[in-house]
Amino acid sequence: MSNASKLLVEDLRAALGAAQVLTDPADIEPHLVEGRGLYRGSAIAVVRPGTTDEVAAVLRLARRHKVAVVAQGGNTGLVGGGVPQGGLVLSLARMNRIREVDPVNMTLTADSGAVLKMVQEAASAAGCLFPLSLGSEGSCTLGGNLSTNAGGTAVLRYGNARELALGLEVVLADGRIISDLNRLRKNNTGYDLRHLFIGAEGTLGIITGAVVKLFPQPKVRATAWVGLASLQAALDLFARFRQGAGDTLTGFEFMYRTIVDFMEKHRPDLVRPLEGKHPFHALIELTSPDPSLDLSARMEEMLGSAFEDGLVSDATIAASHAQSEALWHLRESMSDVQKLEGGSIKHDVSVPISRLVDFLDQATRACEAALPGIRVCAFGHFGDGNIHFNLSQPVGMEKAAYLAMWGHFNEIVHDIAFSLGGSISAEHGIGLIKRDELPRYKDGVALEVMAEIKRALDPDNILNPGKVLVPRD
Repeated sequence: MSNASKLLVEDLRAALGAAQVLTDPADIEPHLVEGRGLYRGSAIAVVRPGTTDEVAAVLRLARRHKVAVVAQGGNTGLVGGGVPQGGLVLSLARMNRIREVDPVNMTLTADSGAVLKMVQEAASAAGCLFPLSLGSEGSCTLGGNLSTNAGGTAVLRYGNARELALGLEVVLADGRIISDLNRLRKNNTGYDLRHLFIGAEGTLGIITGAVVKLFPQPKVRATAWVGLASLQAALDLFARFRQGAGDTLTGFEFMYRTIVDFMEKHRPDLVRPLEGKHPFHALIELTSPDPSLDLSARMEEMLGSAFEDGLVSDATIAASHAQSEALWHLRESMSDVQKLEGGSIKHDVSVPISRLVDFLDQATRACEAALPGIRVCAFGHFGDGNIHFNLSQPVGMEKAAYLAMWGHFNEIVHDIAFSLGGSISAEHGIGLIKRDELPRYKDGVALEVMAEIKRALDPDNILNPGKVLVPRD
């Protein structure tokens, strides 16, 4: 450690206490790599503030010493956005309080380090629902969800993290604190600054607290797993449910047969919903806070009609809460199971729902033509146009050689999504992995304005530098 780094560590220990400034390599190691292991970083220290004022103190010291700061919550990101490139890791793990639950106003206020599952449970204990739901909800944090504008399985009905946030508390690069924990649905008092920080991946400020919306807790639920013969049948079925089920339609998840086959191969302990082989599958869920609604009957009626019209090849409806949970567990296990088939090149794209069939058809054919034997494992949130267009390596191909083609397949998949009016990042963010591609797809003036905002709020470029935007000179 250099003399300059030693001086910084001394100042940090004076501000936070020695126990909250970690410099042992073994303590730092878990903060240097994301779950997929695509990037490995380095850091002088990991700091663990316990209050917003302590976060502000850390940033003032970092600015004085001209040292970068990367905020981390659960470190569950997938695009390299939380990997430090020198400087400090600011862990928000100690800032995990649920500050207030207001079931009348239908809001919850929490520290940004609160684990998403904890937020969900606090809402449930008050008879309410916080609908953001992700596979990593047992470890990801509210601040991370907001910083990446996370989506998940219920966006169709409730929206992304951005739509769920009413107010934020944010520490700026110079240590100033924006205290805007607003609990209002209507508040036209100038610029709505929260939208600058949601989805900014910690490059403009560090979120330390948030007010989020709550909703009535569902009292009835119907879940079905459906086998489909074509992409068009999937789109037509979704359109039918969106019209016929209205706002009771909470989820419409979609998947290729390939990923279902992987599940049957590697996880025989998991439920097998349907007999036979189907090219495509969908997981549909209806929920309502009105206990008088018979959603199972509605589900059965709509699927029966779709079967008669040739849209559905086979279907099963969960007969209990346990069966419903088993179907969702199957869906949530897909990413982990795909790892068992070797190298995976992953894409998190979205297109207008009306262009989903065009995207899936074009991207599948283009990738299969580019590398015979490649296995398309597309799945995701069909109801909001977000597809995780993942590609598993051909059987027998060397993994490193396959992963070296990541950039080539990015260009194929992203070009097709862009040509259809889509986005190269639906819910995972830009981070490092898509940073250099962003200028190819995003409006040039918009990028200039983003860079100007970054310079205005972080003139010394200490907040997660090198992420989202190509590094400035």
